[in-house]
Amino acid sequence: MNGYWFTSSLFEIEPGEEDDINPGRYGRQLAVWLKAQLEQRGYSIEPIINEDWGRCLMCAREPFLLWVGCGNMDANPHDNVSSKAMIWHCFPVAEIPLLKRIFKKPETASVLAKLDADLRSILVAQPEITLVEEP
Repeated sequence: MNGYWFTSSLFEIEPGEEDDINPGRYGRQLAVWLKAQLEQRGYSIEPIINEDWGRCLMCAREPFLLWVGCGNMDANPHDNVSSKAMIWHCFPVAEIPLLKRIFKKPETASVLAKLDADLRSILVAQPEITLVEEP
């Protein structure tokens, strides 16, 4: 699962938001919106985690890490970046810590498939979001 790429008029680039992560990385409003959408579907999401590449929405830590990454595709921070032309990206991940992989690898496929389906459903239900092909 490579996730979803899309354009949208819903999300603005906030002044200084890239200072929390890396230059040219945006998506704070996307992360806040997506967190609320996932919570409405019953996921218990931890506070948003800033990463070098974007934002992480942690859905579960047991029996493995289940999370959604979100942010934008590469953007040159020196260009006049428009949030309307931005290509946003979100993707589901099931991550099994090393010790769990060694002793007993939990089954992740069905849980990951459900999270992926929920992401797709959230995105296609929003008229202001247009899915695009992988850039």
